[in-house]
Amino acid sequence: MSLRHALLGLLSERPASGYDLLKRFETSLATVWPATQSQMYGELSKLADAGMISVSAEGPRGRKEYTLTTEGLAELRHWLTATKPQRNTRSDILLRVFFLGVLTPEEARGYLTELVELSEHEYENLRRLNDSIDWGDDPLSVHGKIALEYGLRFNAMRREWAEWAAGQIK
Repeated sequence: MSLRHALLGLLSERPASGYDLLKRFETSLATVWPATQSQMYGELSKLADAGMISVSAEGPRGRKEYTLTTEGLAELRHWLTATKPQRNTRSDILLRVFFLGVLTPEEARGYLTELVELSEHEYENLRRLNDSIDWGDDPLSVHGKIALEYGLRFNAMRREWAEWAAGQIK
């Protein structure tokens, strides 16, 4: 996935300004694909230059509202149907687990305990986010809730695994 496709996906729901997209991103996609404001605005310019979005309205202080074009929708559909998701094979967390043997057992268990705490913290953040959103029956809400559920289940699994792993260290 790229920021490009995330923005195209958000714009497939409805036109939005860069500010609106940033806010929607922060409450939906940031848990799966973080991006800064400058990255988003840079990508919006590239998408406009490529003809995948257009400026549908302009307002005060240079505010622009963007709309997905036919080309942008075609690119989003192509990405969804014709490209395979990249398998994330890098994990800083698991790489460290492989080398916990260089630590004392207490330090190794401490690392895993921190991972338990991190997983609990992230789970609670997602739970609060879930509770704060007024979920609708629109496609972005339905699929956003499905993605958020993945995050909840992943963090619950990681917490359980880290507790188990800490018990394996003698």
